[in-house]
Amino acid sequence: MKTEIVTKLKREATKILADLHETKEPVLITEHGKPSAYLIDAGDYEMLQARVQILEGIARGERAVLENNILSNIEAKEAMNKWLS
Repeated sequence: MKTEIVTKLKREATKILADLHETKEPVLITEHGKPSAYLIDAGDYEMLQARVQILEGIARGERAVLENNILSNIEAKEAMNKWLS
């Protein structure tokens, strides 16, 4: 992962973004030597968000099983269709 200081981001934003899009390598932005933000490609961010939603759904399902809150196959299909829409 590349690391850049915030002042370089201010001066060279276009170049840093071009490199990011070309390499798909996230960039850690630091301020006063401490991590401040990450720059990631928009497509990669959207993919990560989709993965988080899937993982949250799995976690809800696992909780439901532990709480014995189980649906029939038909009910589950209906719930999944609503959730994915």
